[in-house]
Amino acid sequence: MKSLRTPDERFNDLPGYPFAPNYVDVDDQDGGTLRVHYLDEGPADGPVVLAMHGEPSWSYLYRKIIPLLTDAGLRVIAPDLVGFGKSDKPSEKSDYTYARHVAWMQEAIVDHLDLQDATFFGQDWGGLVGLRLVAENPDRFARVVIGNTGLPTGEGAPSDAFLAWQKFSQESPVFPIGQLLQGATNTDLTDAEVAAYDAPFPDETFKEGARIFPSLVPTSTDDPAAPANLAAWEVFTQWDKPFITCFSDDDLITRGGDKPFLKLVPGASGQPHTTITKANHFFQEDGADQIASVIIDAVAAS
Repeated sequence: MKSLRTPDERFNDLPGYPFAPNYVDVDDQDGGTLRVHYLDEGPADGPVVLAMHGEPSWSYLYRKIIPLLTDAGLRVIAPDLVGFGKSDKPSEKSDYTYARHVAWMQEAIVDHLDLQDATFFGQDWGGLVGLRLVAENPDRFARVVIGNTGLPTGEGAPSDAFLAWQKFSQESPVFPIGQLLQGATNTDLTDAEVAAYDAPFPDETFKEGARIFPSLVPTSTDDPAAPANLAAWEVFTQWDKPFITCFSDDDLITRGGDKPFLKLVPGASGQPHTTITKANHFFQEDGADQIASVIIDAVAAS
């Protein structure tokens, strides 16, 4: 497997991102290794929060939330998925599968850091990957908080909007990461912040992971990821630990995505589910204070 590595100088002086990098090598499943980047902030003995980003963002998305959590005494682990951020980027779309993303994060984060009694927080593909990690390692996680995400099994027809997004991701000659983030955020990002989202991708050859993600969402029951996601749902239909949803009010992509969890997950009953207000799909930009409060309160309550 051939992979690309973004030059370190691309990440110099990013606004609001003073965090020290951490790296671990994982098996690329073709006999080589890939370098995975993660942030590890806050007290080493604090309650652990695993915060996972989606597509096409990276751990920069959590720059506003991390200080709020660490000030509350929490230890925050925020990885960059393979193909994103400071992690290595396999150069072919075929190198990326849903199963590989789960396996890479299992080795790099769950196993390497030996997560215990952790709180999972995920949005977008961070939820799709992270919920699989939780379901496959239920004893390592004490609670779940999710927003603007899901765990699709391929049942039901995808929306026209999602199909259009898939088509754009595969066919557009240019895939403007920073502009895409801005377009799904209600906050006006500065030029420097837009550039920070573009930083991991010096040119289009670095974007194969970002481009393929929409096509990896299971949209039929024949999808290769559907059986594993169904198995994960089997775990969650028995999950009696706290499971809290905090979807945003202005996200057309995942609106209503909390309903299956509220209906089927026992641990969702009686929890303080909330709506992140005045927030779009990348609600970490729009509602950092609200999201941090949900996570902090969830840890304190149990």
